[in-house]
Amino acid sequence: QVQLVESGGGLVQAGGSLRLSCAASGRTFSWYAMGWFRQAPGKEREFVAVISMNGADTYYADSVKGRFTISRDNAKNAVYLQMNSLKPEDTAVYYCSAAPKVAFSKDEYFSWGQGTQVTVSS
Repeated sequence: QVQLVESGGGLVQAGGSLRLSCAASGRTFSWYAMGWFRQAPGKEREFVAVISMNGADTYYADSVKGRFTISRDNAKNAVYLQMNSLKPEDTAVYYCSAAPKVAFSKDEYFSWGQGTQVTVSS
């Protein structure tokens, strides 16, 4: 198992940037694909981005493609989400999660952090 703690959320104006971090415990971090999801009030938790175990492959939701970048540092047991050109519709609680393989459905992820709030004002 791996335990996850997100940080880096906050309040930002539209067009601004934020960098989210997710710190993982455990020595098996590099065994897992890592994903970012988000959940806005009254909505389902949705896929944002995922990165493969070695970081070679990344995938994004259409809504964030070209604006967000996922990366990881296996030596530091960390995964990041750089968010640029933020829009009010990006407002949500952002979660990082681990999965045994690259996946796009939250049902395939087995470990979740507590989330970090991102609020984008117009």
